[in-house]
Amino acid sequence: MNKKMGVLAVLTLCGSLLAACGSGKPAASGEAGQDQAGGTKPEKQLVVSGNGATVEQMMKDEVFKKFNEKYPDVKLTYVSGVATEIVAKVKAQKGAPQIDVTVIEAGEQEAGRAEGLWEPLNDKDVPSMSKVSPELKVKDNSGVAVNFTPMGISYNAEMVKSKGLPVPESWNDLARPEMKGNLTLSEISSNFGRSALIMLAYANGGSEKGMEPGFKKLETVAGYMPTFAKSAAQLQQNLQNKTAAYTAWTMARSLVQKDAGLDLEFVIPKEGANLVPTVASMVKGAKNPNASKLFIEFLLSDEVQAMYATKLYYNPATKVNLPMDISKKLSFDMKKAVKFDYEVISSKTPEWLDRFNKEIAPKVGK
Repeated sequence: MNKKMGVLAVLTLCGSLLAACGSGKPAASGEAGQDQAGGTKPEKQLVVSGNGATVEQMMKDEVFKKFNEKYPDVKLTYVSGVATEIVAKVKAQKGAPQIDVTVIEAGEQEAGRAEGLWEPLNDKDVPSMSKVSPELKVKDNSGVAVNFTPMGISYNAEMVKSKGLPVPESWNDLARPEMKGNLTLSEISSNFGRSALIMLAYANGGSEKGMEPGFKKLETVAGYMPTFAKSAAQLQQNLQNKTAAYTAWTMARSLVQKDAGLDLEFVIPKEGANLVPTVASMVKGAKNPNASKLFIEFLLSDEVQAMYATKLYYNPATKVNLPMDISKKLSFDMKKAVKFDYEVISSKTPEWLDRFNKEIAPKVGK
């Protein structure tokens, strides 16, 4: 694992949790006050919103359970959904939020930041913020990265070999004629589809600030598929039923599906790939701010950071000791990481979506 991102050093869980216990701000009148150890005392409930499926399962079955061992009086509720829907829900509840903490992808978190949806955090609120790699810093400290994973191309090795299809090496390979009938990609409303579009731009001399080359390539790609997938679940289904051999998504998802029995291999193309951080944010005006800060701090504990790696194959955001086999699986060349400007992406996404719907979507299967 790359030392720069800090995945292979050893920290102690005890130190992390002691930091959490002694880090909280004194509560205002009517709020939760101090616990017997002198740290922040959480409120009696907390509502967390994040991705569904395996993420939801781990959060409910393991993270919540461990948090309640430390704070047994907090009733935890999990609201699952895709990141865009979660941000829309928080925006709709602005002024009277029903959600306290969101744990979502960085691109959608940035869209929420632009809308003023998150409370700024600092290392007094969340002491372990200081342990997160500077490369994962969130704009205006509007949240804190709790894990990350690289984007790339996944392919079914068995299908590729049996059909004599190419092993992908470049983002431009998605536009090769051999991809026809063998490719599934998501719409650009999804982080997966949007990232693939941006990397197609990078592979052809553009970037998020100059997307023409990406859209030009995506026109060709659209003709190779009967439709764009509307969700990650649909991408997964297309790979599982072998109606597609290739897709663009994250290393974490590829490894999870490989464990589930799919013969998937993951490639970071030669032009590089973006990292996809997962960011925990406290909703502005959250009803349970003390519990929110303690929960975000808990997500950065060694115990949960290792859990992200061993259960879901996300790279930890802090330095944490991992089993050798997991460390090997999560290792990749950080020199290939492309740093997206999420502020540009957030501002341009509506324009890109409009163009996608008008120019790209009608080209599917043609």
